[in-house]
Amino acid sequence: MNENSGILLVNKSQNKSSFSLVTLLRKLTKIKKIGHAGTLDPFATGLMVMLIGKRYTQKSQDFITFDKTYICRLHLGFTTNTFDTESEKVFYSKKEPSFEELEKILKEFQGDITQIPPMFSAKKVNGQRLYKLARAGITIKREAIKVNVKTTLLSYKYPYIDLEITCSKGTYIRTIANDIGEKLDTGAYLTSLKRTRCGPYFLKDAITQEELSEKINLSEYLLA
Repeated sequence: MNENSGILLVNKSQNKSSFSLVTLLRKLTKIKKIGHAGTLDPFATGLMVMLIGKRYTQKSQDFITFDKTYICRLHLGFTTNTFDTESEKVFYSKKEPSFEELEKILKEFQGDITQIPPMFSAKKVNGQRLYKLARAGITIKREAIKVNVKTTLLSYKYPYIDLEITCSKGTYIRTIANDIGEKLDTGAYLTSLKRTRCGPYFLKDAITQEELSEKINLSEYLLA
């Protein structure tokens, strides 16, 4: 077995694609079979569980089912087409919700909820990636999906809301942000998103994407 095969925890950098980590690790390990336990949007940061080598990529479906935890910041008063900072913001409302109003709305984002996948997502509908349609100015009907979430308020100082969200596979945090904005009648979009946990793996144990180079002994960071 290649000494560079195993599980590697990486803190993905902002404005880097998830695939950039695959490309980098292929170069460093000389191993072609590399997968992960779930992507992150380019603007997001945090934990990527990288699976290096055939033995581990064959188990990718087991890893993808892990629940995940995120810390995110919402900006009230505006919306965007992508529900995050990747597109132009559009004014929505000057309303400043009270703390009590926010707490009441957040009770609706606990346990089993339904959400509609955003058009700007990699989800396939009828064989087509939604984001490709969205970039062409096309919007199609998407079926609502059921997810499980635990939403914890970390702080609120208008226009910013900081949340910790633990969620099941397939949850779109950007959609939660947009839906909270709609329910508050203020509009909202994500300004930051960081994954801190994926199943039994934690961000605190990860190596940063910047630290990955030919100068390090990668085997020292691999988990069996």
